[in-house]
Amino acid sequence: MLSSSWLPAKDPSPRDSRSAVAMHRICPETPQQLRELFRYTGERLPVVSAHRGGAGPGYPENCIATFEHTLTKTFSLLEIDPRITKDGKVVVHHDATLDRTTTGTGKIAEKTLAELSQYRLKDVDGKVTDHSIPTLDEVLRWAKGKTVLVLDQKDVPLETRVETITKHQAESYAMLIVGNLDDVRACHAMNPDIMMEVMIPNHAKVDAFNATGVPWENVIAFLGHVPPSDSSLFDAVHQNGALTMIGTSRNLDREYFARGGGTDQSLRHDYRQLLQRGGDIIETDLPRDVGPLLYTPLVIPESKRSCLVIQPVEVP
Repeated sequence: MLSSSWLPAKDPSPRDSRSAVAMHRICPETPQQLRELFRYTGERLPVVSAHRGGAGPGYPENCIATFEHTLTKTFSLLEIDPRITKDGKVVVHHDATLDRTTTGTGKIAEKTLAELSQYRLKDVDGKVTDHSIPTLDEVLRWAKGKTVLVLDQKDVPLETRVETITKHQAESYAMLIVGNLDDVRACHAMNPDIMMEVMIPNHAKVDAFNATGVPWENVIAFLGHVPPSDSSLFDAVHQNGALTMIGTSRNLDREYFARGGGTDQSLRHDYRQLLQRGGDIIETDLPRDVGPLLYTPLVIPESKRSCLVIQPVEVP
């Protein structure tokens, strides 16, 4: 993540009085509806994935206020990072240590939840906010009916992540990033209703995934941070009925910073080129910029309208 001094434009600071905004809700009500939402149909799905929730000035990463702000700009999955505390609780925080993004210091694994609650989150400029580190339970309760969470692994065992989703009955709005095919099998065996984001960077991995026996409807295929040169990989995933995801946080997002933002038509072309090559969802550090860049005018496919809803809400 780069500091906001590189950002093309600053997001407005949190509002001082209540006002109406549009909330872009991703709201499947059942695990089957979630699988159907992410089934490949050839229709363009106007959804991005917000890496760490989409931090910005005034909005820390892995923070509920940031998640809400992201959803006022675009339909977005929220990729988040669970960590285990000293007393066995699961919080949402990217780094293993507190120093970069909070007023605390030291390792999360060496702090209790009560100790962590005393610290405040910093935004991308290092400015202290009023927000504290949320627990995974809090984020799951907040997310229902609003978005789909994508839980990375970090230091939280697969079994704990599966148990937490199952406890909250969150199979319709929470997915897991699963790092290897043994864990893909294990996750599906523990709870076949949980969807997964799985790294599938080449045809050999497509074949290996086929051998797991796990249905393709249970996954979104992450093809990498650099789009594959072989376009037939997109086709192979699509032929199995799954969507593809490409990450831009390590490349195009940095160019976005350097070039000054979304008014550059070449940038719009570069992001859209990923979709034209076969990408379905872009994972980005800049969801509030990239979502409108890709999906203006906003077109929601008829078959997806029950799960993609724009709703006016009041925010502080």
